[in-house]
Amino acid sequence: MAELSRRSMLKLGVLGGIAGSAATAAGGSYLPELNPTPSEIKGPFYPIVAQKDKDFDLTKINGKDEAAKGTVIMIQGTVLDTDGNPVPDATVDLWQANAEGRYNHPHDRNDAPLDPNFQGWAVVPSGEKGGFRFKTIFPGVYPAAKDWMRPPHIHYKVSQRGYIELITQMYFPGHELKDKDLLLQHKGKKEQKLMIATEFDTEPTTYKYNIVLQEA
Repeated sequence: MAELSRRSMLKLGVLGGIAGSAATAAGGSYLPELNPTPSEIKGPFYPIVAQKDKDFDLTKINGKDEAAKGTVIMIQGTVLDTDGNPVPDATVDLWQANAEGRYNHPHDRNDAPLDPNFQGWAVVPSGEKGGFRFKTIFPGVYPAAKDWMRPPHIHYKVSQRGYIELITQMYFPGHELKDKDLLLQHKGKKEQKLMIATEFDTEPTTYKYNIVLQEA
């Protein structure tokens, strides 16, 4: 039964980022209802400066030859509903700090340098099967207050007609600052797990992060 359960989860692409496991009943297999991805504050650095290039590759800006500084990573996942069905054509809006921990935002007072070759913001639709992916730079840490350093994280705003718009933050596994972060630690243990990506490939390092939307 455990093997069948794992196989079912892998088939739907929800293993490693979503709580719950498949269960087998007489007459067939089924998935329990998935927990929606926890919401989080938008934060003060949602982009307000217009830019033409908002594609999935944040490491290069159209018209520039140089690439962004930092460690290149890939992020991929699937937008799902609470029944485990893919949500196609959802708008996946992503923004983050550069490798030095600086946002390309006029209100960011961090004295870390800007990276003129880092896109920093992307907006892409999920595919027919709900899938999305981004190529980006591992985000740097930065001070949110005198005694509070924010761990590496990426902001998401995900929307689709018929679903509650989700604003959340994705964290990275294995980074010690996430265990001290005031926002993440304010969540319950189950919620925290749903906000931490899973590393599953290398060259470049690739993270899995599935997002579950709740119907409106």
